[in-house]
Amino acid sequence: MMRWSPAAPARPGCPHNRLARLLAAALPDNIGVGASTLRPWASANFVGARHIFPCRGTMPSGLQDQLSALEWQLPGHIVADLAVERVGDVCDFRIEILTVED
Repeated sequence: MMRWSPAAPARPGCPHNRLARLLAAALPDNIGVGASTLRPWASANFVGARHIFPCRGTMPSGLQDQLSALEWQLPGHIVADLAVERVGDVCDFRIEILTVED
């Protein structure tokens, strides 16, 4: 199994950059998205990545439901899970999206 490294390149066809653009377009203008990261992820049946987007701003109520309802256009990948959680400061939260290869 390949060990994860922040310096390791993403797998070919990784949707991270496209996902970042789609997320930025879906969020309200008053929310800023910081430097995102990704971590390879795998289970016994699937291969994918955890995409983590730190955000700053007032988190609207129902944001997780709004984002979960979106039709993410990621050729060759599926959004398997999405979580929004508050971290640290009142205005800091994180969006984590799990994608798997289709």
